[in-house]
Amino acid sequence: MNDLALQLGDLARYLQGQDSVEDTLRGIVHAAVGTVPGTQYAGVSVVESRKTMSTPAASDDLVYKVDQAQVDFREGPCVDALYEHRTVRLPNMAVEQRWPRFAARAVELGVGSMLSFQLYVTGDDLGALNLYSRDADAFTDESEQVGLLFATHAAVAMADAQKVAQMSRAVGTRDLIGQAKGILMERHKITGNQAFAVLTRASQHTNTKLVEVAEPGEQRRTPQDPITPGHLE
Repeated sequence: MNDLALQLGDLARYLQGQDSVEDTLRGIVHAAVGTVPGTQYAGVSVVESRKTMSTPAASDDLVYKVDQAQVDFREGPCVDALYEHRTVRLPNMAVEQRWPRFAARAVELGVGSMLSFQLYVTGDDLGALNLYSRDADAFTDESEQVGLLFATHAAVAMADAQKVAQMSRAVGTRDLIGQAKGILMERHKITGNQAFAVLTRASQHTNTKLVEVAEPGEQRRTPQDPITPGHLE
């Protein structure tokens, strides 16, 4: 247990050091293979509105193919069970009865067993960590216990990475709008509030997001005639 605690501590520090959400997800799947007993392949799946499923990170192409089977047959642990349960184990794909079409396809692909963990559920959106082995009964109670601890660390790292990405986008948006305001203020000799009003009006008139109006070069599409305060009020 002490070794596991040290391993998970190292994992947390490693994931915190990643530069992006994508890097964090790749770190999660590759670390899972070396951490959770029985795991040969791993992937992170995201389901939106219980309809659209994607796999933003996988340790092997096999994972993408297995996830596609869940999409094709509209059945599998990520389609329903993981919305209600934190852990779902498929001990032997060859005799799995809960999702027979998905299981049959997984067997064709060479998957013998599967272990899935809920990373998050927000309304009808789901994030899951899926672990695979080519052997039947590869995942034990120990695999579940270790995997649950691993998934908890992974979920925290994933949430932190997404928050950092959102903050970075927000700062970038603010800076971009500030630069656009500065260009308009210099060009038309107007105040900051007036420049923001010009950008807002351009956004409304063109049905374009404000940040897109503020993109470099887009300011040239704003009125070129001298702008007076009366035009902006």
